[in-house]
Amino acid sequence: MAGIDASQIRVRRIYEAPDGGFRVLVDRLWPRGVSKARAELDEWFKEAAPSTELRQWFGHRPERWEGFTERYIRELKDNGAVADFAAQCAARPDTVLLFGARNEQENEAVVLRDYLLGRNFT
Repeated sequence: MAGIDASQIRVRRIYEAPDGGFRVLVDRLWPRGVSKARAELDEWFKEAAPSTELRQWFGHRPERWEGFTERYIRELKDNGAVADFAAQCAARPDTVLLFGARNEQENEAVVLRDYLLGRNFT
C-alpha cells in the first residue's frame, strides 16, 4: 500500500510496557491477563484480525505458518476496513500493532504490517 514507510509501523506484544505511538490491538480476542487500562490502547481493530476459522486452524503451529499467511492475506485483500486503516497509518508517524501471541515472528500483526507495507505478497 502506497504512502506508508516501514518506520511508521511497529509490531509489539501487548504484554510489553507501552512506549508511545498510536497503539492498536489487532487480535480478535482480548489478551489474557491484560486490563484495558494497562493496555493503553488507542484502538482495537479486531475487524482486521484473522477470521475465527483461520485462527483456530492455525493454532500457532509453526508448520502451518506459510498456509496461515497466504490465507490471512486473502482475507485482508477482501476486507474494506483495511484500506481505511492503511490511510490512518500513512497519516501517523508511529503506529504500533499489538498482539498477544507468544511467537513474535509468526503472528497476525507481522502479516498485517507486511501487508500494509506491500511486502511478501502479490
